[in-house]
Amino acid sequence: MADKRIQKVSISQLRPGMYIHDLDCGWMAHPFLRSRFLLKSEAQIRALREHGLHEVYIDTSRGLSVPDAPSKAEVSNRLEQEIQALIATAMPPPVRVDLQSELPRAEKLLGEANKVVRQLMNDARLGVQLELGPLHDVMDKLSASILRNPTALTVLSGIKTKDDYTFFHSVSVGVLLLAFEHSRKAPLETLMQVGIGGMVHDIGKMRVPPQILNKPGKLTAAEYDIMKTHVRHSGEILSGCHDLSDIAMDIAMQHHERFDGSGYPYGLGGDDISPAGQAAAIIDVYDALTSDRCYHEGMAAPLALQKIFEWSAHHLHPDMVRSFVKCVGIYPVGTLVRLESGRLAVVTEHNEGDLTRPKVRAFYSCRHLCYIPPESINLSRPLGFGGGDRIVKNEDASRWGVDPMRFLQF
Repeated sequence: MADKRIQKVSISQLRPGMYIHDLDCGWMAHPFLRSRFLLKSEAQIRALREHGLHEVYIDTSRGLSVPDAPSKAEVSNRLEQEIQALIATAMPPPVRVDLQSELPRAEKLLGEANKVVRQLMNDARLGVQLELGPLHDVMDKLSASILRNPTALTVLSGIKTKDDYTFFHSVSVGVLLLAFEHSRKAPLETLMQVGIGGMVHDIGKMRVPPQILNKPGKLTAAEYDIMKTHVRHSGEILSGCHDLSDIAMDIAMQHHERFDGSGYPYGLGGDDISPAGQAAAIIDVYDALTSDRCYHEGMAAPLALQKIFEWSAHHLHPDMVRSFVKCVGIYPVGTLVRLESGRLAVVTEHNEGDLTRPKVRAFYSCRHLCYIPPESINLSRPLGFGGGDRIVKNEDASRWGVDPMRFLQF
């Protein structure tokens, strides 16, 4: 019922007296004091338009409505259907070793990568010349892991703590760029370059005052302007690294640019943004949406993918978004889902030819609120052949107090 009261409207349809429910711009740290408010003037509407917003959600129970505007539920259903159709025939990337074998190695490599990135950021904070040799060394190992089994690193890179977000986010973006370019059959050298770019893409944040960088709440407009300077700081810091490729530099300098020209720092749009910059923009948003922060909880991967798909209408490269959705799948490995049988399960592997019906491991009864003996299920098979169930929806692990990663392998 609540979703039916929420309508999606274009900026041109806004009028004073409408109540903004959601600015629908989670891809940026917008400078507005509130995300929900009553529109009282045309000046407010102009401010929304000038900030690059194209569409917002309004609450018709608290303000004016727009005849025939789609409800939030209708928009969500349409997006879900489009994504389902998109990935129904997508093929997961080939693997050389199974997930169980690669997970321990991937975990060790991520630990190494986090140490290297932490050291680089500390050097940047102190004004020390960056030494990228260790990063090149660990990227060799990470690329090899992606070639063996791309899922292992991407699953583990999603595990972060709320503290030290900047370090973990940088490593996660680097890993996701590796996996994405691998899915697009990029050569090994390109994998190395995009991975390095992802690892250092936010290094300029080390010159942002810590009280702004680590503020546990909404930034003011002035603080937001200061935060945006981190991109130019990254350029200054990385310009002294002669062994950094143009691709890596593009990732650092363009990951906040937007397809419609509404991004920063240069306001680039369309093909003026390099392919690496377009990919980094998508992955930077995806990782931010799915990460827990001190002031908000991350959303489930399927919901984040739906939002990115929605924003591809204006802000993110539409074709590249579709490629990314195919790469990750609507139910990425490690996702917690509810099955029609009333059980919770963790997605363990994608099925070739149908990413909508993956392999899962059921471990919890929603009806009896208790753990059950883990059972592996191939949702692409019928009952009696290792299948006979289907996904109803994704679930929030914190709501149930479970850790699906415990059951990803045993």
